[in-house]
Amino acid sequence: MKQSRQENLIYLAVWGLLFAAPLLSLYVRTVSDANIRFDWTEIFIVWRQFLPFLLLFLIHNFLFAPLLVYGHRRVIYGSAVFVVIAAFTVYQCNSRPERPERPNFQERPERHGMPDRPGFSDRPESFDRPDFHERRERPEIPPSLKKSGPPERPPHRGHKADIPPPFIGEHDIVSVVVLILMFCANLGIKSYFRSRDDRRRLAELEKQNLEQQLEYLRYQINPHFFMNTLNNIHALVDIDPEQAKGTILELSKMMRFVLYEGNKQGVPLSRELDFIRHYVTLMQLRFTDKVKITLNLPQQLPDRQIPPLILITFIENAFKHGISYQRESFIEITVTVEDEMLQFKCRNSQADQSIEEKGGVGLANVRKRLNLIYGSNYSLRIVDAPDVYSVELMLPLWLNCRT
Repeated sequence: MKQSRQENLIYLAVWGLLFAAPLLSLYVRTVSDANIRFDWTEIFIVWRQFLPFLLLFLIHNFLFAPLLVYGHRRVIYGSAVFVVIAAFTVYQCNSRPERPERPNFQERPERHGMPDRPGFSDRPESFDRPDFHERRERPEIPPSLKKSGPPERPPHRGHKADIPPPFIGEHDIVSVVVLILMFCANLGIKSYFRSRDDRRRLAELEKQNLEQQLEYLRYQINPHFFMNTLNNIHALVDIDPEQAKGTILELSKMMRFVLYEGNKQGVPLSRELDFIRHYVTLMQLRFTDKVKITLNLPQQLPDRQIPPLILITFIENAFKHGISYQRESFIEITVTVEDEMLQFKCRNSQADQSIEEKGGVGLANVRKRLNLIYGSNYSLRIVDAPDVYSVELMLPLWLNCRT
């Protein structure tokens, strides 16, 4: 899988700083001490120690790490890394410089032109004087403590000439640990960018899924609205044909709003409330004075937006299921705007069957739509009492159309 540009820039910056460190160090020393001159040999020696780590990093980054991060092949990755670390350990131990031989302190080199026992020809004259020996006389050693043969020389402290050097040293252990930490850091960075890309792709998929669900719900809501409106016009034709003609013109304006504005994610609040006003006016032509319809809309509206046709479903259900021709009925619709929040209230008299039982398709769709658009940032309260059915909806207004 292709690596991201940011990941490669991080690797390039880290290795660039690492190889620039000896240059900066030597430059600082030459500036602070005039006796030190800038010598490229010292820098090349340090760079030669960095090259095996750089080579193994490139192998791990482009060959081994993708097996674990992208391919999830843990066994192959673990085996490959184990072989690389073992080979690096052998290389590191065999490339150590040999230790210099220790001099043999038991054998003293002869001086040129001098006997095996030095010191007799160059002795000062004071050493041959009798009084010197008298002053240097040592106490006599008892015969029981005397040992036959030459005196034994005490062994040198810390001298282990007969013990072979260990296979792996402290420097080798540090190098192997640095290599393992380098592999772990490479895995951590690559896993971070992989998880970031996965989150980005998941967000894009969720956005596409959200748009598809909203589009599906819009296709369900729009025919549902037209079906109810046409049924109302059909009933109005039998009552007053002339009014029915004017109503068809009003319906054409409403259809224009639905066709051209209904597919948008947000419409101005004023247009949405005008649509509600036209719909209620259309419905009032159908009913007699026994049905009391009250519509309270704010006169001044802020320049905010709202999802189209998000409120009309509750009003449709109020007209369709909340009016009885045998007794007096009422519908009360109130919209208020305060503190960038829209409050919608709709109360209607209860018919023979509750709205929740008979008008389930429209309400179910509007609930799904609210959940998809607002998540938990809205409030919907429905009270299904025996005589009154009420809806209270609180929505945050949008400053601009959401894309």
